Amino acid sequence: MTDVFADLVGQDEAVATLRRAAASAAALLRAAAPVAAGGAGPTGGDDALDALAEEFDETGVATGQGLGPEGAGPGAGMTHAWIFTGPPGSGRSVAARAFAAALQCVHGTGCGRCPGCHTTLAGTHADVRLVVPEGLSIGVSEMRALVLRAASTPSGGRWQIVIIEDADRLTEAAGNALLKAIEEPPPRTVFLLCAPSTHPDDISVTIRSRCRVVPLRQPPAGAVAEVLVRRDGIAPDVAEWAAAAAQGHVGRARRLARDPEARQRRDAVLAVPRRLTGVGAAFDAASALIEAAEAEAAAAVAEIDEAEKAALQTALGAGGTGRGAAGAMRGAAGQLKDLEKRQKSRATRAQRDALDRALVDLAGFYRDALTMALRAPVAPVHTDTAALAGAGAQKWDAEGALRRLEAVLECRAAIEANVKPRIAVEAMMLALWRG
Repeated sequence: MTDVFADLVGQDEAVATLRRAAASAAALLRAAAPVAAGGAGPTGGDDALDALAEEFDETGVATGQGLGPEGAGPGAGMTHAWIFTGPPGSGRSVAARAFAAALQCVHGTGCGRCPGCHTTLAGTHADVRLVVPEGLSIGVSEMRALVLRAASTPSGGRWQIVIIEDADRLTEAAGNALLKAIEEPPPRTVFLLCAPSTHPDDISVTIRSRCRVVPLRQPPAGAVAEVLVRRDGIAPDVAEWAAAAAQGHVGRARRLARDPEARQRRDAVLAVPRRLTGVGAAFDAASALIEAAEAEAAAAVAEIDEAEKAALQTALGAGGTGRGAAGAMRGAAGQLKDLEKRQKSRATRAQRDALDRALVDLAGFYRDALTMALRAPVAPVHTDTAALAGAGAQKWDAEGALRRLEAVLECRAAIEANVKPRIAVEAMMLALWRG
C-alpha cells in the first residue's frame, strides 16, 4: 500500500531515517499517554502506537525513558529540529512534508490513508504551517509571527509542525528569530527546514548545530522515469528521455514530459551554441534568453497576481456605493502598494528561477561536449542534441568545453549573488563565444 514516502524518489537511506524518527515520535506520545490520562494508560487507538513502539524496542531504537542518542529511549530517533539538504530536484520539500505527515499519522507510520496523512499532504492540517517564500527572502516579521503561532498547543494532540522551504533565504534577523525558537522549543513543536546544504552561506552555523541533518542525493534517472510512468502515466520512452534531460529533477522531468511549451523553451536554450557567431549574435542570444525568462515568469504569476489584487480590493470595499466606500478605498492605497511590492518580488524570483532552469539545460549541453571530448563512458544528458555536442567537442577540445561549462556555472553563481541577470547573461554569452 502506498504511504507518505512513496513520492520521495531514490532516497532509501533518508526514508529509513525518517521512518525510525516517526516511530520514535509515536513512542513518545504513547509514553506520555498514561501521564495525560492520570495513569490510566493508553487505550483504543493507542494500541497501534503500543505495537509500533514494541516493534522498535526489539531492534533497539526505542528502549528505556526519555530523549537521547538513537537507541537510548522512546523518542531516541526523534528531535525537535531537522534540516533537509540536497541539490535542486532531490525532494527536500517532499521529504519534509512526508515526514510531517508521518508525525501527524494516527498510526505513527505515515500510512497515507488516515486523516492526519491526507490533510498534511494536502496542506490543510491545522497543526502544520508551511512557509514557501515567494520573494527573494524571508523577513523577520513573517518569521516572528510564525514562531508565535508555532508555540501554541497542537489542536490534534500530536505535533505542531513548521516547514520552511528554502530556509537559505532567511534574512539574518529572521534567522535569529528562528534560532531563539529552536533553542527553547515548546514541547510538541517540530521545525523542518529545507536548504541546499549546511554551508554557512545557506544556513547559519548556530541553527545547524541545533538540528539533525537529513542529506538527500540527486535521484538516478531510472528512478525518476519509473515514478513518471507509475504515478503520471507517461510513456516509458518519454519518461526516460525527460528524466535524463532534467538531470534527476523530478518536477522538471514531469514538466518536460507533459508540457509542450516547456520542451519548446528547452529547445530554444539548446539552440544557443549554434547562434554564437559573433559579438552581436552573443548579445542577441542574451536578450532572447532574458526575454524568454521574463515571459515565462510573467505567465506563471499573472493569474495569481490578479486574484490577489481582486480579493484585496473586494475586502477593502471596492465597488461599494455606501457613504464611506470612497474614503475606505483612498485609505487602502498603502495596502495595495504593499501587495504590489510583494508581487514584484515574487515576479523577480520567478524570473530568476526560469532563467536558472535555462542555465541548467545549457550547462548540461556543455557537460555533454566535455564528456565526449574526454571520451568518458557516460550517457549524455541531452540525447536529442548529442550530435551537436559531439561536433562542439571536436571543435573546442576538452579544455574549451570545460571553459564554456565554467562560464555557465559562473553565471548562475553571479545571479545568485544578486548581479543583474542581463549583465551576468551577456558576460556569459561573450565568454561562450570567445571560448
